[in-house]
Amino acid sequence: MTQKEETSATRRLTHEAQVLTHEAQVLTHEAQVLTREVVSAAFRLRTYRLIRKILIGFILVSIANVLFSYFFYTPKIYRINRDNRELIIRYRILQERIRTAQRRVDAVRHRDNYVYRPLFSTDTLSLPGIWQPYPASKYAPLEEDEFAPLMISTWRQLDALARTLYLESVSMDELQTLSQDKEQLAAAVPAIWPIDRSALHNNHIGAFSPRRYHPVLHRVQAHTGIDFGCDRGTPVYATGDGVVKIAASSGFNGGYGRQGLIDHGFGYKTRYAHLNEVLVTPGEKVKRGQTIALTGNTGRSTGPHLHYEVIHKGVPVNPINYFNRDMTPEEYNDLMERMRETNFEVY
Repeated sequence: MTQKEETSATRRLTHEAQVLTHEAQVLTHEAQVLTREVVSAAFRLRTYRLIRKILIGFILVSIANVLFSYFFYTPKIYRINRDNRELIIRYRILQERIRTAQRRVDAVRHRDNYVYRPLFSTDTLSLPGIWQPYPASKYAPLEEDEFAPLMISTWRQLDALARTLYLESVSMDELQTLSQDKEQLAAAVPAIWPIDRSALHNNHIGAFSPRRYHPVLHRVQAHTGIDFGCDRGTPVYATGDGVVKIAASSGFNGGYGRQGLIDHGFGYKTRYAHLNEVLVTPGEKVKRGQTIALTGNTGRSTGPHLHYEVIHKGVPVNPINYFNRDMTPEEYNDLMERMRETNFEVY
């Protein structure tokens, strides 16, 4: 082999060695990459397993805690349940005390309506809207609470008690005012007959009635007073002290004819209608028993009689309830029977 051939062979061997070296480097790099990937996959797998174990452990601990809390009382839950039981007991005691107070207030209200007010001849006090229900929004903030039914029922009882107390406070203030003017009130209340009882025709009295057949108009309408059948010219008396407001000596006056109206104060007024002659003038002060007019047959009337009304706080009331104190129980019952039989004006 010549030197030239040896040199060429050496070059080829060197080139092949370089190629093999490069391939070895490439394989080494690929081996390193694969090694890193294998290590990374194992790390991720271990991390996933660790996280899974933590989550499973947390879930198991939570379930165990719930089961333990359900079947066994912890000190905290025991204190909460104890406080809740005490709260319920306190609410029950409060409700019973409210009911006791309500019964006592109701007893005072009963005496007010049936003892004190009759003494002063005044009606039961009623304030507009006092018993109107509260809107549902008043109790809305309590509806989300665990003890909402108990709390709302308690508040409703308190509201009812507060309303009753307010009503009674207003009533007592009114009664206090009436008691200070007791003598004036006693003189002002229309408490006697407007004519002599002996002047009645056979105790002939037309009844006070919300529905009565009118003998002139021939229809059913309210009769806001009582009618005393008597002769023309019978003296008419003021049934209580007061001031003359109307003294109409002429005109039809809405069917009343000649009439008189007296303001007695304390919410009382009396009307005397179908008169023949009026003996007083507007603004004149009159005393109980004073002759103020003579009966007649003026206005919408079918015969001589006196139409007499008692008006309390703007509302016509039955006059018979105000002069029954001048009668025995037997006379009063007999008069009421006759009034039920006399349903319209025929004289």
